[in-house]
Amino acid sequence: MTQPITDEATFAEHAERHRRELQLHCYRMLGSLDESEDLVQETFLRAWRRRETYAGRASFRAWLYRIATNACLDALERRPRRPQAAEVPWLQPYPDALLEGIPSADDEPDAVVVAKETVELAFLVAIQHLPPRPRAVLILRDVLGWPAKDTAALLDTSVASVNSALQRARAGLKEHLPERRLDWAVESDQAQRDLLQRYMDATENGDMEAMKATLSDDLRFTMPPEPGRWEGRDNVVGMWESGGFGTHEFGRMRCVLTSANRQPAVANYVAAPGASEFRPMALDVLRIEGGLVVDIVTFPGEVFAAFGLPATLR
Repeated sequence: MTQPITDEATFAEHAERHRRELQLHCYRMLGSLDESEDLVQETFLRAWRRRETYAGRASFRAWLYRIATNACLDALERRPRRPQAAEVPWLQPYPDALLEGIPSADDEPDAVVVAKETVELAFLVAIQHLPPRPRAVLILRDVLGWPAKDTAALLDTSVASVNSALQRARAGLKEHLPERRLDWAVESDQAQRDLLQRYMDATENGDMEAMKATLSDDLRFTMPPEPGRWEGRDNVVGMWESGGFGTHEFGRMRCVLTSANRQPAVANYVAAPGASEFRPMALDVLRIEGGLVVDIVTFPGEVFAAFGLPATLR
């Protein structure tokens, strides 16, 4: 779009085209699906109110990114949050279905490419440790591929400041990413399907020994927004067993496979003893390496609706 915005219908037509990629941008900035949805609406509202500032000199998409980025920075300033240790209690999973429809570089020369490594939870956790402006610089420069000059213009700063912030952000990102992340092997589709089936069968059968066979010795387990991180397969499984998992009193389990953040995810439903309906319990987002689950991030059942998962199973 290179012409001035003349009416609400024209604005809505062009703005909606960028909704999903702007939501992903806001999600990367804040780590929260709920807040990303709110901030896209805030972006569109600000853009409409300031439509006279768009004169067609830059792309409409770039203009929206400028507004969205500043809306995110304003939100972070109002609610300053820095993670404690490796924990990001406000982290929410991002349904892969929302990534559909985001244009690729084949569709638009300057469009965002949704790369797995910039959506996965490990990356989201790491960038939440960065201060807001260096975080924005890293996302604009390294994720979206914006030139330093355009990034500086968006943030109303100098190219030198952008380059300095990017250097600091890259160092901070490296500090908080898991070791050997760039060496993670890509599992074959069949191997991953087989492992996921065994993981779900073990869950539904309450079979702790079968479950252990799907897990890495150095398994890591977290449960945002609950604090704490558990490490080691035996330690994690022992914690599950102490909570009653696998016992009759815990109830029967049913699993549904989905995906989040370009990672496999298992939606766990539970039916209390004597109940006929299975209700949402938790969503496990898994990272698989070397044919085993090496990382589990478990989210509460409240996230099921965002994934289009059923409210109950029978």
